[in-house]
Amino acid sequence: MKKYIAILVLSVFVISCKSKAVAVKNNNTTEVVAKKDKKAIEKHYENKLDFSTLYIKASAKYVDDKQSQNVTAEIRIEKDKQILISVRFLGITMAKALITPTAVSYYEKISSTYYEGDFSSLSKWLGTELDYSKVQNLLVGEAFDDLRKGDYTQTIVENLFRLEDEKDENIKKAFYLDPEKYLVQKEEITQPSENRKLEIKYSDSKTFNHGTIPTSIEINAAQPKGTTNINLNYNNISFNEELSFPYSVPSGYKKVLIK
Repeated sequence: MKKYIAILVLSVFVISCKSKAVAVKNNNTTEVVAKKDKKAIEKHYENKLDFSTLYIKASAKYVDDKQSQNVTAEIRIEKDKQILISVRFLGITMAKALITPTAVSYYEKISSTYYEGDFSSLSKWLGTELDYSKVQNLLVGEAFDDLRKGDYTQTIVENLFRLEDEKDENIKKAFYLDPEKYLVQKEEITQPSENRKLEIKYSDSKTFNHGTIPTSIEINAAQPKGTTNINLNYNNISFNEELSFPYSVPSGYKKVLIK
């Protein structure tokens, strides 16, 4: 069951300064004295996708310490309102999730179970902050957090802008932007005390009239219970179509309680 849930919510256990600097570049890693610089952040949000609805057909590969699974995924997004993800294997719907700003619902065919709840209960179970925006941002290639609301130490690492936020010693976050279009190339979120790390890489992208969207996403998660890898490749993308969001739990399924 868990492999489908992980693909459905795309690794939803995501974990949710002010001095001047002088940079010295090279082709590998460049260390830079800490600097509060908003230019990279401002440029990143100039690339924000402009859409009302988004439809994606994707192939996904899930790998953990015990198993590997290839599936297809259909993702429907009504911006800032709802996300519907359907996971299929050999054309059969194996799992489906509906995510809104106030609720998370999913059902899984193999175990005939379903979950309905809000983000507070799910976040408590996962041990980390989760909300609708983080899931939507992951899917469209935008930084998890609103970078405009934080203070980040900026360095240049392997010719990428690295924005690091360490306000909370228990949670460390780093966002890597390319110096040309200021798109997110990588995100790292770690909880050292919990021995948890989440890394997300965006390797390919495609530009439309509505903006640029990633087409290849790699999610690597490590925690004491093991490691998980999800590769997601967008094969078909369309904007602003009239979409429906059909979701209903099949009869006879057992509700999962998260404590």
